[in-house]
Amino acid sequence: MKLLIKWILSATALLAVAHLYSGVEVKSFTAALIAAFVIGLLNTVVRPLLVVLTLPFTVLTLGLFLFVINALMFWSAAGVLDGFHVQGFTAALIGSLIYTLLGMVIESALERLFSK
Repeated sequence: MKLLIKWILSATALLAVAHLYSGVEVKSFTAALIAAFVIGLLNTVVRPLLVVLTLPFTVLTLGLFLFVINALMFWSAAGVLDGFHVQGFTAALIGSLIYTLLGMVIESALERLFSK
């Protein structure tokens, strides 16, 4: 149940990102659901591999390169989907930052909701 609610709230967060920042476009709630699923899948499968491969550079930049990796995952999801569009790398970076912040709020709220 928690996973389903998190998926729906993540899609809503993606719509909020598109509303708050003009560099990200989401055509519909269905497109947002699919995009949230693909972003989650990329973050689960591809991101850990990229983090390990770029570990020396991440350490050298004191962890700031992780923002670049997040932006690449966000941009990659937009590249493979039709209803989700990001205008460039800078838009992907800003969009992924907003999406991550909203995701942290969602995760915190779900932890409080389901811990009782």
